[in-house]
Amino acid sequence: MLLDEITSSLDPELVGEVLDVVRELKATGMTLVLATHEMGFARDTSDVVCVLDNGNIIEQGTPTQVFTNPQSERAQQFLERVIRSGRL
Repeated sequence: MLLDEITSSLDPELVGEVLDVVRELKATGMTLVLATHEMGFARDTSDVVCVLDNGNIIEQGTPTQVFTNPQSERAQQFLERVIRSGRL
């Protein structure tokens, strides 16, 4: 199932409910491709994470690899900003 920014226009009170449904779908074994700015959710539920910049994949790996040891300078900058903003 392809999910593209499914929480972007939701009331903040509903975001958790939608993310719970995605977790349930994953638990059934369904393959999911998810585009999201919910970085904590991506880190906690993904098998593979890709970071895109200008439509190009600049980082790809396990959540641990991508979120704790990004190799590209651009991915490092992005994650530093996400962390500083409190979104991870």
